[in-house]
Amino acid sequence: MLLPLSGPGSLGGVAKAMKQAGELAVINGAGPEFQLSVKDDMGTPEGAKAAAEEAVREGAEIILGPLLSASVEVVAPIAAAAKIPMIAFSNDRRVAGPNVFLLSFMPEQDIERIVGHASAQGRRNFAALLPDDAYGRIVEQAFTKAVATAQGNVIAIERYARSGAGMLEATRRVGEALATAGDGSSPADALLVPGEPETLTSIGPLIAYARIDTTKIKLLGTGGWDAPNIGRDATFVGGWYPAPDQRGWQTFADNFAKTFGSAPPRIASVAFDAVGIASTLSANPPASRFTAAGLTRANGFTGADGVVRFNPDGTAERALAVHEVQGFGSSIADPARTVPPRGQPPQAQAAARPPHVN
Repeated sequence: MLLPLSGPGSLGGVAKAMKQAGELAVINGAGPEFQLSVKDDMGTPEGAKAAAEEAVREGAEIILGPLLSASVEVVAPIAAAAKIPMIAFSNDRRVAGPNVFLLSFMPEQDIERIVGHASAQGRRNFAALLPDDAYGRIVEQAFTKAVATAQGNVIAIERYARSGAGMLEATRRVGEALATAGDGSSPADALLVPGEPETLTSIGPLIAYARIDTTKIKLLGTGGWDAPNIGRDATFVGGWYPAPDQRGWQTFADNFAKTFGSAPPRIASVAFDAVGIASTLSANPPASRFTAAGLTRANGFTGADGVVRFNPDGTAERALAVHEVQGFGSSIADPARTVPPRGQPPQAQAAARPPHVN
């Protein structure tokens, strides 16, 4: 497993938690022959290259990670030359490929799920308030595509720089656009606001200041909303966001806290599930352990983050529920679906998910 253990800022702390999550997966379910070696890629492409080359020399049969897309790009040809598959943690689908399988949560799937649910609930006219960066551009493209698929209308898209003044001005503009649309024959009824809790803390008061009536205009989020304290700001209460069913995550988080004495960051479960997938496949005979056919098996895998299935192009399909924000935590607005055999429609998943990948 390649992680930026000595990466800058908070990156090292996140990497440490992901390392611990991987170790927890080994403790909880790996067979006696399974060995996990964790290497520091330092959060740089150069460090990732050196770590991957070392892993290949040591006889690694599968590479888990890296976390950063630039590092994945550098490691991919090294793994391919050694005929070693990768389960990487980047959410940039541009680095996915036939030998690079992305286990992280894809923004595109978040948007497809939440817009689809809103449309099914009668929402037809959508607006979006997006960060003006690479992530925002990915979300914007997915948003316009999802709204078109749902036969809805895009009323407005506003972009903000990640500064107080930039957020204020963009929120004001989207508020004016929503008010104008509300005076016409096609009133806006949904506003997409992707972001992590830190960003939402700044945006919430601005939405209220812009007089956006969230009792009429449903706020839609992404997986970044998946935090127990988001409802502390009443602006977001009643909003919808996509995320796995909480039962598997909560079991993992409780086990992590008991083992290591602190709560895990949300992304830690991705490392836990990656090790679980590798451990499961390692039970196969040596020649067929980590093959493309095994990684893309039709029924996928079930872990802390629910059901996931890899596609031949390296992207992943996930079973996501739609959650509704409450004052503390959330409730299920629409249950997660199983990831069905290809070509079959999804069915509601009623059973609790086990915490281990199988």
